[in-house]
Amino acid sequence: MEKKIIIDVQNLVKTYGNFEAIKGINFQVFEGEIFGLLGPNGAGKSTTLEIIETLREKTSGIITVAGFDVDTQASEIKKIIGVQLQASGFYPGLNLAELIQLFAGLYNEKIQPIELLEKVNLADKAKAKYKELSGGQKQRFSIATTLINKPQIIFLDEPTTGLDPQARRNLWELIAEIRKQGTTVIITTHYMDEAEVLCDRVAIVDAGKIIALNTPSQLIDDLVSTGFERPVQVKKANLEDVFIQLTGYSIREA
Repeated sequence: MEKKIIIDVQNLVKTYGNFEAIKGINFQVFEGEIFGLLGPNGAGKSTTLEIIETLREKTSGIITVAGFDVDTQASEIKKIIGVQLQASGFYPGLNLAELIQLFAGLYNEKIQPIELLEKVNLADKAKAKYKELSGGQKQRFSIATTLINKPQIIFLDEPTTGLDPQARRNLWELIAEIRKQGTTVIITTHYMDEAEVLCDRVAIVDAGKIIALNTPSQLIDDLVSTGFERPVQVKKANLEDVFIQLTGYSIREA
């Protein structure tokens, strides 16, 4: 069955004065996949996402999201996407259930806060303030807010940065579960193991250009075919696996 394109980016350019931050990139995202944008700081990943999300204007190029043009149909795009909020987006005086009700009102959606919190394993924190949560809990709540309007696509910008290994892996499970429900996920990350586990395909961006785009497995195979060998023998597990095994894999306060 032919894959359906849900995001189409053609010859995207973004300039700031004489500086060209994005240099004519092209890529497509298929419906229902987890697509990763990888690259060093300043590569253009976040700028690209913000343009697709209609939060930043492009200089030139054509972008469609679920068939809607970012230039002329931004309001339609906003109805079908979910964007992960940063901590500054949450009112400190409200508890989690109240925050969800607030954002549901902004979307004009009727929602049961507890049901949404259950999806991200935070139902027992419904009366807690955002500032009282652990790092992993804050990230899971932030992802919950992207689901309020039942979006076709969600955008997650480095969702596991600063989390401990347990919280990271718990978040991986949550993201994979969201995709199982049919939602397309676009993610940026600096963790290559994260991209390898989660992403169906990744685009590697450097200096405003896409320098590789394929499945993680194929990109690895392509590198190996050049004769590349790791200088240290690869073991069947890594230190993060040891940490998880010894400390337990429960949600706990992650």
